[in-house]
Amino acid sequence: MDEPPGRVRESVAERWYWIWDAYILALYLVALVVMVSNVSTPAGRRLGAAGVLTCIVLWYQLYGRRVIRSGDEGFRAHVFIAGVLVLFGVELVLLPRNSLVLFVLYPMFFMAVPLRVALPSVIGASAVQAGLLLLDGAHGDSLIPPLVGMVISIVMGTLINRTINETLQRGALIEQLEASRAEVARLSHEAGTAAERARLAREIHDTLAQGFTSIVTLLQAVESELDGEQPKVRGHLALAVRTARDNLAEARALVAALTPSALDSGSLEDAVQRLAQRLGEEAGIAATYRTVGPPGGLPTAVEVVLLRAAQEALANVRKHSRAANVTVTLRYAEDAVTLSVVDDGVGITAPEGFGLCGMRARAEQVSGTLVVNGLPGKGTRLELEVPR
Repeated sequence: MDEPPGRVRESVAERWYWIWDAYILALYLVALVVMVSNVSTPAGRRLGAAGVLTCIVLWYQLYGRRVIRSGDEGFRAHVFIAGVLVLFGVELVLLPRNSLVLFVLYPMFFMAVPLRVALPSVIGASAVQAGLLLLDGAHGDSLIPPLVGMVISIVMGTLINRTINETLQRGALIEQLEASRAEVARLSHEAGTAAERARLAREIHDTLAQGFTSIVTLLQAVESELDGEQPKVRGHLALAVRTARDNLAEARALVAALTPSALDSGSLEDAVQRLAQRLGEEAGIAATYRTVGPPGGLPTAVEVVLLRAAQEALANVRKHSRAANVTVTLRYAEDAVTLSVVDDGVGITAPEGFGLCGMRARAEQVSGTLVVNGLPGKGTRLELEVPR
């Protein structure tokens, strides 16, 4: 909930209240001493003026100070100023030549009400005293103290008011900047969380999900061959066990956010070749692997993207292509590496799924490009090119 303007203004100036209190008290005591010691004025007037001045200070301490500290610049503040002006009028009737009283009143005006009200009050009070001095037969030099006091108070009050407003504006700007920074931090956290979720989803899809699909396929093949040739059954079981172990290694690497286990135990070329061999063993597809150009010299992030793309492409060949042959090629050029997976299957028969979308997202992370071409009945060609 936002604070009202008066309350904010009060909080900004609160640390200076003790100075104003001390200033008013000091001038009150000085004015009191001057009044009492002015033997040229009848004692009754002096005591009456001292009593009225005391009432002004008490009015400030008992009522005005609470109004000022509450930040209320409305009705209650105007009541306080009206009371001060009435008492000041009585003071002038009793002792019109005591200009020190004005210096006691000036800070009350500027603290209690807005500048548009304080300035007319200061000018009016000073003009009234100057007029009474003239009526009382005072010389021109007697007008100097109230006029100088008026000018000084107007200048000081305006400067203080402007300083407070600038402080408020800076405070509001700082609050806006802090709120904007907090919003940016929140959005960055949400974006980071979303990106991490997407990364985990791609990793799980490209590793664990495909591994489990292979295990299920192999176990189904074992089930259909239980009454058949034992060597064939054992071969499928061995493949299922090896796939399960690979999945376990990938799961551990995923949890620890490490390099894929296939790259830990060998080069990218070896890992992609093993993927092609496994496809041939599991699906009976004639898989050929080739390396063109001098391999190596790739950042780990690029190797991970190429490996995951090969996994996804070969998984799609196994699940959707109905191909008899597939060729996997890693082509190393001077400024780029290209992974191509070409099969002779049914071609592209459905829109891109999560796997290809994830492959494109991975390629963009390393400034790579993915191109997939295929016509129904004429096979599919997938090419992923990444800069070296």
